[in-house]
Amino acid sequence: MEIIELTNTVEKALEEIRPFLISDGGNISLVSIENNVVKVKLEGACVGCSINQMTLRNGVEASIKKHAPQIEKVIDVSSIM
Repeated sequence: MEIIELTNTVEKALEEIRPFLISDGGNISLVSIENNVVKVKLEGACVGCSINQMTLRNGVEASIKKHAPQIEKVIDVSSIM
């Protein structure tokens, strides 16, 4: 799968989970995809949420892997940036 197609697939997966994040006052944006690792930035209420890592693994990563099984992991870079 070429990078443009993979990016579109990951964005589609994020669109699936985004309404749930928005309903809790947060959001998510795609930062990059490198070597089958997706980097995202949690935004709004998601940044300080105590369960954001669980949401990242069980919601975001699961949704992305369902659409793009070659993705190995999803990393939140909001705390790094």
